[in-house]
Amino acid sequence: MLGSLPDTVTKYGETPVFDEHSVPAKLTDTHDTKAGVWGRLCVLSGSIRYVVDCGDPHSLVVNANDYAIIVPQQPHHVEIIGPAEFKVEFYREHEGE
Repeated sequence: MLGSLPDTVTKYGETPVFDEHSVPAKLTDTHDTKAGVWGRLCVLSGSIRYVVDCGDPHSLVVNANDYAIIVPQQPHHVEIIGPAEFKVEFYREHEGE
């Protein structure tokens, strides 16, 4: 696990499950989330490298049944390491806060 979500966010959506053949290029190219939007990279099988592309660039290998937290507006991308399945869940501040 890399990081944790704030207590003030609620899940509002998620991507389909992707694998090494179906992952869209937009996820393997540097991108970010909108202001106030958190992500949770959930690896269902295999391994995915989560790469932070700003500040002090660094990466983390996320293995099956684990996840990494994606911070709002932080440039990042994923790299597929062999056969893998994953999805990204999206969270935002609770309504009315």
